[in-house]
Amino acid sequence: MSKKEKKPANTPKPRVHKELQGLDITIDQFGEIKSSMNIEKINDFLDKNVDDKKLAERDDYDDMKKGKKKNKKQ
Repeated sequence: MSKKEKKPANTPKPRVHKELQGLDITIDQFGEIKSSMNIEKINDFLDKNVDDKKLAERDDYDDMKKGKKKNKKQ
């Protein structure tokens, strides 16, 4: 006998940022992530709105966030 997966009935959709409206992420039976939105758009959103903890210790991190490059003295 095989086990059948039970789907929860009428589960509400989670709230998302207005830029990510329509985002739906699922994981299929093989562990592959399926998304209803282009990954490039998700990455752009994360770059704009989430600070990178690993880069925060760098001196030029604030300049990098603003899109400026620090002039290096040679």
